[in-house]
Amino acid sequence: MNVGVIGVGSMGRNHARILSEMGLLGGVADTAPGVAKAIGKRFSVKHFLSYRELLRRDFDAVTVVTPTTTHSRIATEALKLGKHVLLEKPMTGDPKKLAALESLARRQKVVLAGGFTERHNPAVDFARRSIKSKAYGELITAATRRVSSMPTRIRDVGVVMDLGIHDIDVLQHIVAKPPRSVYALGGKSAGTKYEDHANILIDFEGGETGFIEVNWLTPMKVRKLSLTCSKNYVEVDYMDQSALVCSSSFKQLETGNLYEVPIEFDLRRIALRKEEPLKREIGDFLGAIDNGVDPLVTGESALTTLKVAYAALRSMRTGGKQAVR
Repeated sequence: MNVGVIGVGSMGRNHARILSEMGLLGGVADTAPGVAKAIGKRFSVKHFLSYRELLRRDFDAVTVVTPTTTHSRIATEALKLGKHVLLEKPMTGDPKKLAALESLARRQKVVLAGGFTERHNPAVDFARRSIKSKAYGELITAATRRVSSMPTRIRDVGVVMDLGIHDIDVLQHIVAKPPRSVYALGGKSAGTKYEDHANILIDFEGGETGFIEVNWLTPMKVRKLSLTCSKNYVEVDYMDQSALVCSSSFKQLETGNLYEVPIEFDLRRIALRKEEPLKREIGDFLGAIDNGVDPLVTGESALTTLKVAYAALRSMRTGGKQAVR
């Protein structure tokens, strides 16, 4: 297989690195001449200053890691040429445009995979399996916290489409039930064009709730998922790829002791096998092509994620709960 990478900024060059390690990188494209040449030289492949030049070459598949506003145009041209496409999040940022891409991919009989990297994190896989098996009881609430300082690389979307979209995808993946409605609060506080903080509440069909805190205002990086279940509380760290499982039990109460709390807590830390999520994502994309199966993040799944994100942005504007549609 011969794979090209379109867009080799901070994320795209990691796509190029992984594909090079796999021996599958055939070329890179970027509109910045110095960047394209440097990455091409680094990985000993051809470089192009136009994505159209790359698409005209003999590539079986491409990964599109460009600004959101270019996603629809580039992916459409690639799919029409019969190329398999891994499209980075937020996959156009527009449900209508993504629906058109998904329909086109089906007609062309090629793979369209979503670049929601966190879905491929071993920590998320652990959470999904735990909830499915009810290892810690019935899920009641899933909450995520994804905060950090303002990035320099993002210019065309706000924090919901850049960061929050990951956790919207993660929550719908682990809950595995359709989201019904969304209520969100947030806005701009740093003179930015788009929102830089948001709190999003999602209501799922089974009665479970999801809560997402996301911002570009925190001078530290936090990436965590918390699961409140009927038997245990579980906290998952995306970065450490570890989980903390907490349970409690009542003990015999001594009536003469007014200071000792009659509850015993049991904390258990689970260290998961550490793997690079992006490497797993690209491997999943290539496996879907080879085996003729759906990727982990399909266009249909990503479409639901985008609809939730849009509902959250509508809720922030209107101040009311919004249906996912």
